Amino acid sequence: MKTIKLSLIFAATVAGFFLSLINGSVDISPAQIFFGVEDETKRQILENIRLPRTIVAVLVGVNLSLSGAILQAVMKNPLADPHIIGISSGAGLFGIFVMMVADDAGALMTPAAFVGAMLAASLIYLLAWKDGIRPIRVILAGVAVSAFLGAGISALLIFYSDKVHGALLWMVGGLSARSWQHVEILLPYSIAGTIATFLAARHLNVLQLGDEVATGLGLRVNLVRTILTAIAAMLAASAVCVVGLLGFVGLIVPHTARLILGSDYRLLLPGAAFLGAAVVTISDTFARTIFAPTELPVGILMAMLGAPFFLYLLRKEL
Repeated sequence: MKTIKLSLIFAATVAGFFLSLINGSVDISPAQIFFGVEDETKRQILENIRLPRTIVAVLVGVNLSLSGAILQAVMKNPLADPHIIGISSGAGLFGIFVMMVADDAGALMTPAAFVGAMLAASLIYLLAWKDGIRPIRVILAGVAVSAFLGAGISALLIFYSDKVHGALLWMVGGLSARSWQHVEILLPYSIAGTIATFLAARHLNVLQLGDEVATGLGLRVNLVRTILTAIAAMLAASAVCVVGLLGFVGLIVPHTARLILGSDYRLLLPGAAFLGAAVVTISDTFARTIFAPTELPVGILMAMLGAPFFLYLLRKEL
């Protein structure tokens, strides 16, 4: 039964992919996608605008969903999400700094953002630790760290006011003008992070049993938690570098996948990856067509969906 559900989620991913290619200011029919586009203008739109943008949406959805799923297990907090607890803000601060000071920031942004994300995650973990990890302490520590890092981002925007416009669009989170260059930047991190996450599924299952039981089963809990946090930070940082501070994907998607597929990470991880790709591609298609020709950044739409969902989960957990 769960295999059928996973197949349906994958079908939604495929549907979201093709909906993203078909819909826009210029309509492209499914037949043209499968059998070729004769019109040169439509062919350029498909190959150089919509296809790379859709691939970026898929990879970002996968990265943020897997990052959220890992963090929820590592921090023992169903509300953990790279955006909410400040990891994306850490990546954003370092990424914006490189964007502001470097003439060619493309190659440097992801490593810098990874360092920022990892430092933020470590700080949150240290602040939340007191005779173990409690979910409410993670959220409070994450909010505090996120506010501090947000102040740093605001300070950078003031000091480099001539570059504010590009940074503000990046902070909202969007897929506008994403190209094959962005696919090349994101793809290696997505592949490496996805493989590493899937290989860690057994460790994530053991962590759910609690630290004492996991230690009794021979798991080196602190080492595993550190490695998994690094993987989550890398996935989140690579996504932040390409699309900006796109929030709530890592919160909504793992929860939904868990409701559909259960808590076994061997099924939950691929389910979250497929569902994340579907959510981001479909949301981006909706965001750029609902007010056409004006394009709404997908980050705004995800915030409108994610904020009520977060409040619901917060009320439920407390």
